[in-house]
Amino acid sequence: MSEALDTATAAPGALPGIEPGISRFVDVPGVGADSGRTRRWHVLDTAGALEREGHTAVGTIVAVHGNPTWSLLWRQLIAASLERARAGGPAWRVLAVDQLEMGYSERTDLDRRLEQRVADLDAVVNAAGVTGDVVTLGHDWGGPVSLGWATRHLERLRALAVLNTAIHHPDGRPLPVALRVAGARGLLATATTRTTAFLDTTLALARPALEPEVRAAYRAPYRDAARRRGIGGFVADIPATPRHPSTPELDRIAAALTSIEVPALLLRGPKDPVFGEHHLEDLAQRMPHADVHRFEGAGHMLAEERPYAATFLDWLDDRVLTAPAQPANRSSSPESIPHGGSTRARKIDSRTFSPLWSRLFERRDDDATAVVDLGRGGDAPAVEVSWRALAERVEQLAAGLTAFGVGPGDRVSLLVQPGPTLTAVLYACLRIGAVVVVADRGLGVDGLSRAVRGSSPSVIIGEQTGLAAARALGWPGRRISAPDLPAAAKRLLGVETSLVELARTGASTLPTLPASPDADDEAAILFTSGSTGPAKGVVYTHRQLSALRDAIGSHFEVGPDTGLVTGFAPFALLGPALGTRSATPRMDVSAPRTLTANAVAEAVRRSKARIVFLSPAALANVAATADALTADDHRALGEVSTFLSTGAPVGIELLRRAQRLMPNATAHTPYGMTECLLVTDVTLDDLEGAQDAPDAGVCVGRPIGSGLVRISALDESGAASGEPSDAARVTGEVVISAPHLKRGYHRLWATDRVAARETASADASGDPAEAGADTGHRWHRTGDVGHLDADGRLWIEGRLPHVVTTAQGPVTPVGPEQQVETVDAVRRAAVIGVGPRGRQVCVAVIETVAGARRPGLAPADVADLVRSASMQPLTAVLVVPSLPTDIRHNSKIDRSRLAAWAERVLAGEKPDAP
Repeated sequence: MSEALDTATAAPGALPGIEPGISRFVDVPGVGADSGRTRRWHVLDTAGALEREGHTAVGTIVAVHGNPTWSLLWRQLIAASLERARAGGPAWRVLAVDQLEMGYSERTDLDRRLEQRVADLDAVVNAAGVTGDVVTLGHDWGGPVSLGWATRHLERLRALAVLNTAIHHPDGRPLPVALRVAGARGLLATATTRTTAFLDTTLALARPALEPEVRAAYRAPYRDAARRRGIGGFVADIPATPRHPSTPELDRIAAALTSIEVPALLLRGPKDPVFGEHHLEDLAQRMPHADVHRFEGAGHMLAEERPYAATFLDWLDDRVLTAPAQPANRSSSPESIPHGGSTRARKIDSRTFSPLWSRLFERRDDDATAVVDLGRGGDAPAVEVSWRALAERVEQLAAGLTAFGVGPGDRVSLLVQPGPTLTAVLYACLRIGAVVVVADRGLGVDGLSRAVRGSSPSVIIGEQTGLAAARALGWPGRRISAPDLPAAAKRLLGVETSLVELARTGASTLPTLPASPDADDEAAILFTSGSTGPAKGVVYTHRQLSALRDAIGSHFEVGPDTGLVTGFAPFALLGPALGTRSATPRMDVSAPRTLTANAVAEAVRRSKARIVFLSPAALANVAATADALTADDHRALGEVSTFLSTGAPVGIELLRRAQRLMPNATAHTPYGMTECLLVTDVTLDDLEGAQDAPDAGVCVGRPIGSGLVRISALDESGAASGEPSDAARVTGEVVISAPHLKRGYHRLWATDRVAARETASADASGDPAEAGADTGHRWHRTGDVGHLDADGRLWIEGRLPHVVTTAQGPVTPVGPEQQVETVDAVRRAAVIGVGPRGRQVCVAVIETVAGARRPGLAPADVADLVRSASMQPLTAVLVVPSLPTDIRHNSKIDRSRLAAWAERVLAGEKPDAP
């Protein structure tokens, strides 16, 4: 045995995060080009631990690392799997291998190509005594190796999963910079073998940075050039061209994946400089049944950055151990619809489905005004579009987009301001079955970029500003400009055509249009505000969007001549769907505080609208600018019969001020969220009647239409663990169901799992036989906390993550905040928790009427008044010039940010304002 081989088989010693007895060596007969030899492999194997403790394995997870890591990468999974088995859960054997030339496995004189490594993996699986079902798991270039084994052993394969990997690189697209540099002729040996540059760069990708002992453990097997030879060999084996020796095997694996029918899971850290969204998209298209979860903020070293193991093991529970025995790539049917890659039961709607665009086309011969756009401010001219012209433009764009190559299921990102252009292109996309992706500028540049990249659109349609951002930030998708652009601008922005050109093309090809999409086809991905974490893409089907239209139309009695003025972006596009004229006032819809009272009055006057729909932030500025209203403005607003404000909690005083501006209108403040845009509704009169109620929180009324609301009670730790119930005055998480509830989240399997609740009954009795109408509904955990009163009205008391977990039990924040805000000196308040969970104390952070110059402890006299007003003991009262709010709504207080800031203040630091 050579000196190199002796060194290669030296025991690694104690490993961080790996308990004794897991690390071992396996002597494996060589295969393929290695036949006739015996190779020594290092593995981490939980088989012995499970056997010693009396656990019977339900199957084996074969985990394959990439380059330049080794089996240490899987220590989180090893620990989590053993912990579950010891807690009485499923016992999965984990066999994590060090590929030959890597980690503590043997170094050889063979240049190992992909096909050889797939054969090597089979050899070690057999030599390690793996029997029964196998689940493969791979990362980086361990992905193709594990998938290669999977596609050759379908008879043993139970499921497969990968983290940040690729199986196909698009022709003509350059390899990632890091791989191009490392693999460049003349640099390969220096970057990968002679020095530790490639190893160091890879380990440095982890965020947060690796602990010193973990970093040292990763480096230990590669302490000299001879032991780093495999790192260079792996880079050299990347099939960068069709002529590369490993290209045929990679192509074989890629093709074979399209016929895989076992459950599949694709996990991704989006901040990966090696494997991009296009690699994930390729895998998702090859395995359309696969579940996908993106860990926002994580990168290439996902296994070191996020609790992926819990997600993976939960997925095995759901998809492998408890899933019905049927092909995983089944298509949807009338009884089931895809839900984040899965199939979930839903309540069948027996009514005839009417597409979102049906009422628009019903009025196609009507020359009356359909849409009024008053511009974005200043002296911009108003634009009026008739029903006839809008229907014609929708059909022309639908035909033009089809000719351009946009088809059913293609995702189209719309970076166009609300108005007639956006309305026409949105309905055109829906008509041809394309999936519209809507994320507004209120997310900020980073948030918008995450949303667009994460949705991997085939096409981006935008105005010049949006297209410039797409170009600068490298967003995927072919480019279409909303306006016609000069040739030089088109070249600079990578624009292929414009909506004007597409409409012209479409007009020449009409009446040819593709078949309408099915009711349960995906229709839209609407991104949340990002006020409670990274913005999530909420998926709606055509049926669910139409159900939303019907709920709004029925509840608010919208008719053809009702008219609608909306300064709230999500509803700025619903006028044509409702069959009523709509108007957008002069404002920047993505900046609600740009709306003035004069602009609302002008929009009402021009559109003769009887309904006005504004966000709370927009409403606040309308009330603040009411003194500028003219007599004509007051007359116009006096014609309004229904007023709505939603998107965030609306204070009763603000509604009163709106009522004074629109004295003949019934003021409503519906409660909803991107996942279910309308859940409940309450009028100002109802709120006035609830003023003397003893309930804490904000009353948001009763469910709309056939919607249902239940409460999952909080336990002592602040977790919503109770069975959903409609019992009165039980505080817990709000759980909802409605025909217009979203289908799921885009590529967030784990988030869907937490949010979706399906149960035979959500009745308080817990007896499905007595549940009646509850049976079979899809449920959504909202993340809001609150309670139902004796009259069935819902009261919101805050967000679940903001519940303060004191030693005396959980405290919801809104009630104490309302009490603090009764102090004359206080303009707004937030009550947050400081300290370890279970022993937190309540702290009030206030914004005073007079305005504080500096953040810090509140003046003693104000603090005393605040403490006296609050029934909840307050450990401290802090003051800030302005409470931080979310970007989109400008009204939701960012309590998480405040809590982190308050921790620092009370620790003696003097940080800037939160």
